Amino acid sequence: MACMDDLFKKRATELQKLIDETVRSCSEPIEAAVELILECYRKHGGVFVFGNGGSAADAQHIVGELNGRFLVDRPGLKAQSLCGDAATMTCISNDYGYEQVFARQIQANAVSGDIAWGLSTSGNSPNVVNALATAQERGVKTIALTGQGGGKCAEKADVLIAIPSSFTPHIQEVGMLIYHCICEKVESTHLQ
Repeated sequence: MACMDDLFKKRATELQKLIDETVRSCSEPIEAAVELILECYRKHGGVFVFGNGGSAADAQHIVGELNGRFLVDRPGLKAQSLCGDAATMTCISNDYGYEQVFARQIQANAVSGDIAWGLSTSGNSPNVVNALATAQERGVKTIALTGQGGGKCAEKADVLIAIPSSFTPHIQEVGMLIYHCICEKVESTHLQ
């Protein structure tokens, strides 16, 4: 039991340090992301969220918070995960390749005034990078939530939130804190 206790203390200490570093380095881009999303909703736009693996689960989580509610009852906010429709994802992957699975959905559904929000712990997932590029070509604003440096997503993001770590579990843990704060701020401000 002592081994697990040591591991937990080690990871918790690392995570607390990373949270402190993230507060220092990411507060401005987090606020910029909130403003971008609020502007989108003021213009009756929608938010498209996407990623792979754990980031796909996070994309669906974000959309659930926006469509449903985060902390208070209010009208649903327009958002869609590009990760949840198996028929669409397999069709596009089969016909165009997995690198196009999100870009093709952005091309089909997003218009100027919308937001494409990509999640990639490395910042280098080709399908996320391609979707952000497609969004920019269509006049759709882009947000990227990544790990340290932002990878290739950095070039395609109007707002880059790059968590200062390369350790995937901590990037995901801090990412959840960030997107919960974004959802809370969007929800509370949107209701005013």
